[in-house]
Amino acid sequence: MKALKKIGVIGAGQMGNGIAHVCALAGYDVKLNDISEDRIKAGLASINGNMQRQVTKALISEGDRQTALSRIAPAAAFKDLMDCDLVIESASEKEEVKKKIFGELSQLMPKEALLASNTSSISITRLGAGTDRPEKFIGIHFMNPVPLMELVELVRGIATDEETFEASKEFVSRLNKTYAVAEDFPAFIVNRILLPMINEAIYTLYEGVGSVEAIDKAMKLGANHPMGPLQLADFIGLDTVLSVMQVLHEGLADSKYRPCPLLVKYVEAGWLGRKTQRGFYDYRGEKPVPTR
Repeated sequence: MKALKKIGVIGAGQMGNGIAHVCALAGYDVKLNDISEDRIKAGLASINGNMQRQVTKALISEGDRQTALSRIAPAAAFKDLMDCDLVIESASEKEEVKKKIFGELSQLMPKEALLASNTSSISITRLGAGTDRPEKFIGIHFMNPVPLMELVELVRGIATDEETFEASKEFVSRLNKTYAVAEDFPAFIVNRILLPMINEAIYTLYEGVGSVEAIDKAMKLGANHPMGPLQLADFIGLDTVLSVMQVLHEGLADSKYRPCPLLVKYVEAGWLGRKTQRGFYDYRGEKPVPTR
């Protein structure tokens, strides 16, 4: 199998621009796609700012930053990704959105190109089955924020071949990341454990056991977590938390994964966390203030 040289990334949001960021720093040429030019520009601006912070902290040099930025090009349409060796989808955590993307990509990409999803919970087997190359389809799940987090989950679908798996392992290693191999079950490893804990924290709030502030303080100081579970939920995005819990609940048919009604209410209100300025905390002032 030929070495991977050019990487396509679909989705220029927090996860997608983070993936483009680490790929460019690792020496890959990158094409960044999203549904509008404005979103691509915003993603490129985020990459620039995040790399600048790395320079300030002496994690990379100014030369590294400039070279990496020069490797990233905007891709306004899927046809602009046709020369990529690997395309990683990092769109919203909705199966119908991802299936539509891969359906369109399959018709455009050369037969030898690999396709991957950064999904945090959805079946890789099912997504791969909707393409013309399930054997060349794999889950490459990065952690958020991508430039800082060391782990990547590699998830093989039932049809993923050994060549694709080996190429993916080599790709992740070149990014200076560590991979953990997860079986293709709902939410894989990290979110299978983490998201029910966050959901339970929301139930703890819903049932009046503790306030937002008390719950986060308890887990930070009592369990030595770097971030409280409600603060973390806001960081991840409450819509994503809900989507993953729905995948777990539907996929495993166990009531212990039922999304907390309070989580559903916050998502219905559009209070999705940091990205909308309100979630379990209100971020519109000088410092975050609990909303309950």
